[in-house]
Amino acid sequence: MFSPNKHQHRPRGQGNYEYVLLVTPVVLCVFWLLVPWARPTVLEQASPQKEPLQSFGAARQQQFLLRHVFHHGAGRHYRTHRRLDIMPDFLRRVSAQHERDEAPRPPLLSHAPLDPSSTHSFDPNSLHDVYTQYDWPEAFRDSDPWTILLPVKTAAQPVRITRLAERHTPNFLDSYFQYAVRVKGNAAKLCAIHLEWEPEVPVAVPDVSDKGSLVSLALMSSNAYERLPEADDPDKLDWLDLGDPWNVDDDPDLELGWLHDGLRGHVFVSDNNKTVVLALKGTSGAVIPGGDSEDSAANDKINDNLLFLCCCARVSHLWKTVCDCYEKAYTCNQDCLENELVRKDRYYQATIDFYLNVTKLYPPETTDIWVTGHSLGGALASLLGRTFGLPTVAFEAPGEMLATDRLHLPQAPGLPPHLEYIWHVGNTADPVFMGDCNSVSLSCSLAGYAMESMCHTGQLCVYDVVNDRGWHLSLLNHRIHTLIDKIILGYNSTPECVPQPPCRDCFNWRFTSSDGMVDDPPVPDPLQPTSSNTELLSELPTATSSTATRLLLPTETDKPKKCLKRTWYGWCLKWDDDESDD
Repeated sequence: MFSPNKHQHRPRGQGNYEYVLLVTPVVLCVFWLLVPWARPTVLEQASPQKEPLQSFGAARQQQFLLRHVFHHGAGRHYRTHRRLDIMPDFLRRVSAQHERDEAPRPPLLSHAPLDPSSTHSFDPNSLHDVYTQYDWPEAFRDSDPWTILLPVKTAAQPVRITRLAERHTPNFLDSYFQYAVRVKGNAAKLCAIHLEWEPEVPVAVPDVSDKGSLVSLALMSSNAYERLPEADDPDKLDWLDLGDPWNVDDDPDLELGWLHDGLRGHVFVSDNNKTVVLALKGTSGAVIPGGDSEDSAANDKINDNLLFLCCCARVSHLWKTVCDCYEKAYTCNQDCLENELVRKDRYYQATIDFYLNVTKLYPPETTDIWVTGHSLGGALASLLGRTFGLPTVAFEAPGEMLATDRLHLPQAPGLPPHLEYIWHVGNTADPVFMGDCNSVSLSCSLAGYAMESMCHTGQLCVYDVVNDRGWHLSLLNHRIHTLIDKIILGYNSTPECVPQPPCRDCFNWRFTSSDGMVDDPPVPDPLQPTSSNTELLSELPTATSSTATRLLLPTETDKPKKCLKRTWYGWCLKWDDDESDD
């Protein structure tokens, strides 16, 4: 029975103290379990202290979402330029098409052809199959390419970029390129026009040392390969005309989107609308049954072979060149090559149109614009970044220094490569990135592609999978999916980015001019005497003098003597003509 006097002899305050000792641990445990923000997450425990926010941005990390798709025609359709805005109606059609498709997306490296009507099976050694195979990374198979949010960190500090002052002036670049071609890139004449460069201004750039940011940029490049849903309307009224109006009745064979004629660019916008990333689509496959349309493959092949080959894809006598610049063995017309690259129906001009139309939506005065791309798209991104001073991250792009020189892209005087803010990410087992896709025996050459160039601009961020993992050269290592799943995510850290070592493409070619100006010197023939040797021989006395006779025609007295006796160290003590003296 309870007695009110039971605890009357306990010391004062002792009951409260015991109560606090019993209740406090229980309250702390409940608080720890129910309130997750009261304890650090596993990621926070394993990661270093976050850096303070920088003054140039509200936060270092931004979330990017696909907002627009640009399509630019090439070849005979080069005037066609259209834009697709990613709106809720478009996303509903994408979702509906996925629901209608009973079969799941084709598995990676599946041996089933992409075209059900084709009997062609997947060949891992075929450049066409490597390019046309579905390439969304395995690590993100559950993510929708059209709605995925991609986080990218900016560098801890803004950089200062030197840019051409007149880069956005209408027709300025066209007139500059025409003049540069006319004067053959003569440095003295180009410097005489005194290009004006803007003062260095702080610009936010992506943090290429952050693995997550590198993966997100690579996913943007992969997203540019994503197939567009089938349109219910054959007129494609959801596409907005930016160039000449297109009528399906005038050209029913011209289609827009995945693996069709022309070049594609996907535009990603940050959540605060302060940064835009333009991702350019890379190369499509060659024409074989079940492959691309004839126009698409032909345009990609022409631009690839113009940008990355010494002379119009003249790999051997079996090849048909993509231009008429080839003259004879290891001799090419430089004027012809440069004029081919700046034509309006080539991809470089289409890339410039992409950028200029993006600036109409997102003014560069208030928006940071970055560029990325894979393979051909990465090379075009690098050329675009060099032209307009844009931070660029290119993935597994062929060497584009050759095209940079032939286009005579302007560069600020004395600017070192690391201040161009162009990064090339690749691996040592990729024959396209390493410049080894130029042998007649390689499958890329058999498919009609060849990449002879190996020199890059900017900085190289190379994963050495050959030495680290024992990989070998293979076209499968050129896939953006392989780069993301097995290389970037497979390494604990990102590689160090370093400038391109001294490099020269097409060293054994001679490039001539058709206007009477001084050509490149002839390539020396090791089997023929050089001019210096000829001059040396001409200085020797001729056989018309007695002195020359003694020098050039040995006489009886000039015959070598025979040594009859030598010392232990080789000195001759007695010659054969000394016998008479004995």
